Amino acid sequence: HVQLVESGGGLVQAGGSLRLSCSASGRTSSYYTMGWFRQAPGTEREFVAAISWNGGSTHSADSVKGRFAIARDSAKNTVYLQMNSLKPEDAALYYCAAPRSVGVGPSTRDYEYHYWGQGTQVTVSS
Repeated sequence: HVQLVESGGGLVQAGGSLRLSCSASGRTSSYYTMGWFRQAPGTEREFVAAISWNGGSTHSADSVKGRFAIARDSAKNTVYLQMNSLKPEDAALYYCAAPRSVGVGPSTRDYEYHYWGQGTQVTVSS
């Protein structure tokens, strides 16, 4: 079982930066692929970025490529989402997620993730 807690959200002006953190707990949590998703009011949840258990493989949505970067610190069981050049359309509730078991590679599909945090709110003012 994996527990996920996000932090780092807040209010930022367009063009600014934020770094989100996702702290994972659980005996084997450092061996899980991790993903970030977001959901704005009235929209469906969408993939943002994902990273393999060892950080060797990452994927990002086209909408955030070149602006957002995902990374992990396995010693701290923490995954980060560095968000630069934020736009108003990036405003959403951001969730981190992990699949049901280790050995699952990074995926862009939310149904392949089983464990979810409660989310952290990102607001971008224009």
